[in-house]
Amino acid sequence: MRVVVEADGGSRGNPGPAGYGAVVFAADGSLLAERAEGIGIATNNVAEYQGLVAGLTAARELGATTVAVRMDSKLVVEQMSGRWQIKNEALKPLAATARELAAQFDRVTYAWIPRAQNAHADRLANEAMDLQAGKGPSERSLRSEHVSEEPAPVDAPARWTGATGTPTRFLLLRHGQTELSGERRYSGRGDVPLTDIGRQQAKAAGTRLAKMEFTAVISSPLGRTRQTAAEVAAASGKTIEVHEGLIETDFGDWERLTFLEAAERDPELHRRWLGDPSIAPPNGESFDIVHARVRAARDDLIQRHAGQTVVLVSHVTPIKSLLRMGLDAGPSLLFRLHLDLASLSVVEFYPDGNASVRLVNDTSHLA
Repeated sequence: MRVVVEADGGSRGNPGPAGYGAVVFAADGSLLAERAEGIGIATNNVAEYQGLVAGLTAARELGATTVAVRMDSKLVVEQMSGRWQIKNEALKPLAATARELAAQFDRVTYAWIPRAQNAHADRLANEAMDLQAGKGPSERSLRSEHVSEEPAPVDAPARWTGATGTPTRFLLLRHGQTELSGERRYSGRGDVPLTDIGRQQAKAAGTRLAKMEFTAVISSPLGRTRQTAAEVAAASGKTIEVHEGLIETDFGDWERLTFLEAAERDPELHRRWLGDPSIAPPNGESFDIVHARVRAARDDLIQRHAGQTVVLVSHVTPIKSLLRMGLDAGPSLLFRLHLDLASLSVVEFYPDGNASVRLVNDTSHLA
């Protein structure tokens, strides 16, 4: 599959509050994926490289084989094409990560395009910088790298859905690796600790989140999430709150089994479970029950942290449920959406009932 990746990044101050945007298009021009994130205090070039990494990562997740990268950063295009040397030490590891990703495709090409032709990624980068700087639409400032020729865009949900009010923003962090997750086994209420890799992942996530503005760290009660949350709290100077509603699905008798082992143990029930969210594992709970529990937790958290940004450290199913609410999607999303360990996703819920999913399964901090 051939795709086009367009990416951009910028900084308000150079260095200053920075962010990136990346878009993946199919060969026919249809939109396949968007990525955007504030990255703390950084330079324009660092943000541009992170945008490239995010775009290539999204293309890989989509199963692309050939990628045409288009960017308005002459520096990134020339360096990734091998025509310019990389002298800035801060850019070398990012370029190395981009090359490692590029090596996973059959072919990757790089082309410079005028800024006007990179408007989609540019807009996402600007919105990410606004989020990073804690600014609303009325406070938008111009990028330090260049001045946009287009009118300053307003907040995306307000522009497309008419959303009003200040949203409550959830930074959704999945816990780091455990022995069971490393072996791809059902891991629900069993209280397994993080592995050494999991602790490293949690620390990397904490370092990244410390560069963002938020008011609280709220964790599932299980040990693997509390260990992950502890790294976020230590890096940001926050304390940890525990919310029972963020706990993982109870997989009952399938706990610690692989997908294949569960299917062999209860073939008919497992088959029905995959297609019906009302079906529960033996002595476990159904996804419908989990969804209702997480919705109640969301409503409680919105009431307690209205208009704020909070970090929620949880598990695959609760995070997918929150993203499902943000997208107003059906239960099939639970099986079609992949979330990596220690990945970051962002969803906003507005007072008028609107919602916006800003980011899904971002693992750039683990590179």
